[in-house]
Formats: sequence, structure tokens, C-alpha cells
Amino acid sequence: MATLRDIKQRISAVKSTAKITSAMKMVSAAKMKRAQQAVESARPYFTKLEDMVAGLIANAGDYSNPLSEKKDQVNNIAIILIGSDRGLCGSFNSNMFKALSIEISDSLSKLYPEAKYHFIPVGKKPVGYIKRIERNAIAEFPGIFTSLEFSSATEIVASVVDLFLDGKMDKVFVYYNKFINIIKQVPSLHQLLPIEPKAGNESLSSIDYIFEPAKSGILDVLLPKLVDIIVWRSLLESNAAEQAARMMAMEKATTNANDLISSLELQYNKARQAAITKEMLEIVGGAEALNAG
Repeated sequence: MATLRDIKQRISAVKSTAKITSAMKMVSAAKMKRAQQAVESARPYFTKLEDMVAGLIANAGDYSNPLSEKKDQVNNIAIILIGSDRGLCGSFNSNMFKALSIEISDSLSKLYPEAKYHFIPVGKKPVGYIKRIERNAIAEFPGIFTSLEFSSATEIVASVVDLFLDGKMDKVFVYYNKFINIIKQVPSLHQLLPIEPKAGNESLSSIDYIFEPAKSGILDVLLPKLVDIIVWRSLLESNAAEQAARMMAMEKATTNANDLISSLELQYNKARQAAITKEMLEIVGGAEALNAG
């Protein structure tokens, strides 16, 4: 049975842990707020760019670009897997890895039964995961969230776009946790290459603009930019989702620590009361023995 000293040491240790998790929660909350603002302020730009490209392609006649060229047969698929560099964020990474495994087995494998899968892990946790399951990694980007910049997105795109243009990869997807709100992050799969503008986003197709230079020239510039922007958006979404997941994980850890402290204090008080009662009984018993003698 634990002694009073043991219980007191445990209470002290758990209180120290609660202080750490509480501080980590506040740090994550501040980072999450900045990341959330970055995502929300960038989303209108992303949406407008996608609409513009969709409208131009819909009204560009027989325009073709290597980045939007569909392959007759899909034999090789590259997946950019974006996770976190650090842990202590609950099931942020593990849920995404499980969801990706289900996505591949239930959806992609049925659509592309002959395809082989290649990965570009972004973040230390995805890098470790790909090594653990012994999958082929085209390139690795650990530690990228230490200083997240737009150049990070261009580096990731550069690692795979040449493979697509050379015909070594037939499709490229990006898989990440999409930030919905503080308590909800959804694993999302987005096709990066070939570029296929979403139906219904053709806001420019019904308007007769005069373009200078020609539409094809504008698209030649916009399509590579769109690829970079999609990856950049995925990085921003994943970063905001990670900070939200870590904030919630640290809040739960702090709550659990406080509950454990209350339980230990109750246990300490009971043990202390039992020790006092025992001492009193020993004193009374000794006094009665003296009187009887």
C-alpha cells in the first residue's frame, strides 16, 4: 500500500504535469489562432483562382497543357501525405493514416486496380509512418512546419511535377487534414495532377472578356501556379488542424491531470485519517495497558 509520502510525491508530480500541459495548451491556442487566420484569409484567393482557371479552360477551345493531360492508363500514383512534425496532438496523425489506408483499399484500388502507390511524406510523423509500413518514398520533407513558407510548397511540387511530365507518375494526389473548426479536422484527398477544374466553377465561361495575351498564354502561367497554391493551401489547412488538435489534446490532458490530483488528494486524506486513527488507538491501548498494570 502506498505511503503518505508516496501519495504526496505523486500529487506533486501530477501538478507539475498539469502546469506543463496547461502551458502547452495556451501556446497551441495562440499558434492555432494565427494558423486559422492564415487559412481563412487565404481561402477566398484559392477559390477565386480555381474559378478563374475553370472558366478559362471551359472557354479556351482546344487548349491543352501537359499539367492537365489525362493518361489513358493509370499505373503509378503519387500521394503527397501531409502530417505533423511533432506529437502530443492526440489522434491527429493516426486517424489520417488509417483513413488513407481505407481510401486506398476501398476507393482508389477499385478505380485504378493496376496502380502502384508512391509517397511523398511531409512532416516527421508521415516520414516515420512511410518507413514503418515500408512503402516507396519519392522524396521526404521532415521538419517543414518549423518555419512554414510558400517556398516549401514549391519544393514539394518540384519533387513530383517532373515525374508526372515524364510519364513516370500518372496521377498525383495530396492527402491532408482539412481544418473545419477547433474540434473537427477531416482527412481530405485532393487530386493535384492532372489538373481537373471542378464542375460548376466556370464563372468566366459566360463572360466575353478580352484577354491580353491570349487565354492559352494566361493558362500556361496560371496552371503551374495553381498546383503550387493547392499544395500551399493543404499545408496551411494541415498546420491549423494540427494546432487545433494539439490544443484539444492538451486541454484533455490538463483536465485528466486535475481529476487525478483530486483523486490522489482524496486518497491522501483517507490515508492520513487512517494513520491518525491508528495512532490514537495505539495511544488509548497503551494507556489502558498502563492502567491495567
